[in-house]
Amino acid sequence: MLASILFTLILIAAVGLFTKKIKSVIRNINLGRDLNLNNRKSERILTMIRVALGQSKMGSKPVAAFFHVILYVGFVIINIEVIEIIIDGVFGTHRVLSFLGNFYNLLIGSFEYLAFLVFIACFVFLSRRNILKLKRFHMKEMTKWPKSDANIILIIEVLLMSAFLIMNACDYQLQILHVGHYFNGEIVGSFPISSHLISLLPANIESLEFIERFCWWFHIIGILAFLNYVPYSKHFHIMLAFPNTYYSKLTPKGQFANMESVTNEVKLMLDPTATPPTADAPPARFGAKDVQDLTWKQLMDSYSCTECGRCTSACPANLTGKLLSPRKIMMDTRDRLEEVGKNIDKHGADYADDKALLGNYISEEELWACTSCNACTEACPVNIDPLSIILDMRRYLVMEQSTAPAELQGMFAKIENNGAPWQFPASDRMNWTKEEN
Repeated sequence: MLASILFTLILIAAVGLFTKKIKSVIRNINLGRDLNLNNRKSERILTMIRVALGQSKMGSKPVAAFFHVILYVGFVIINIEVIEIIIDGVFGTHRVLSFLGNFYNLLIGSFEYLAFLVFIACFVFLSRRNILKLKRFHMKEMTKWPKSDANIILIIEVLLMSAFLIMNACDYQLQILHVGHYFNGEIVGSFPISSHLISLLPANIESLEFIERFCWWFHIIGILAFLNYVPYSKHFHIMLAFPNTYYSKLTPKGQFANMESVTNEVKLMLDPTATPPTADAPPARFGAKDVQDLTWKQLMDSYSCTECGRCTSACPANLTGKLLSPRKIMMDTRDRLEEVGKNIDKHGADYADDKALLGNYISEEELWACTSCNACTEACPVNIDPLSIILDMRRYLVMEQSTAPAELQGMFAKIENNGAPWQFPASDRMNWTKEEN
């Protein structure tokens, strides 16, 4: 009874903390500008199924794709067993779903094979990061925390799978020995992997029971801790990949969206009868200086970033040694958004810290290095669009700060004076058609 009460309290606390963090993330995402993405629902559902569930964009790197599918499918399916663990923990039962008979045996056996495959996949990914040291995992923006975060998650998964298999091995041995509540007349479950660990276990029944209980508690508390760690980690994409791909951009990549503030200004210039904005309304910003100027979808993109570096490794600007890294753009956006959210929690919604995404996190040099080629958006496995953030911040620089490279300033002046990016006037445009004398 005491163990059941303790488990229930831990479960309630874990779910409560997770819910609190999720509410904070939703609040932060909603700080962004409104954007209506409720159209083309069937197309969005198919995109989500293909990209998030089917992981269609992972195939460009076949080795990583193969082991990622194992890790993803294995970890998700194995955690179906959490349902049984929670029921057993709350009510003090043991393998409460064993009444499913042969189907239960099939489930446990499948979980064990998947656990073993997840175990292997984690070691492969740890080796790629720490032994092979693939370049995209060790770029400039991958500071101590991003590197540690990936390793922490993989090590946690190794420990959880180890605890699961050792727990099953002890349970199986205790059933064979007909010990107490572990044995109810017949052996339940199938243990194709953990049965090979029995020879490594102590023969003493008390020791077996202690190891089984320790691994049971370690496994479930580890999962609850993992649940609360994920929203602080790059692995938040486990949850956000589905809504993020559902709300993917369905218009052509790189297509500009009209800014309502600019449209209103043009209407005021061309139509004397147009209604100007009220004097009390703050003037709308042209482009984006800080996270509040971005759309909620762009902010969701930042939380969905997997930090895999596929965008940066495909970026031609980065490959030629320029400062731009699309991954850093997304990481900086998320870090600034978290900072703004913490300021709201501590000081209130009206607090200003005199900092901004542009300048304090992302430099002008990074923005102007972008070629707008969309290689980053094409490479992203969860359909994140770093280019849209870059373009919105460029808009701010040009339209509010009148800041642009000299080459662009010259082009802007020619467009303003001649109506074209060339240096000759409109009246001379057709001169090239005249025959030479």
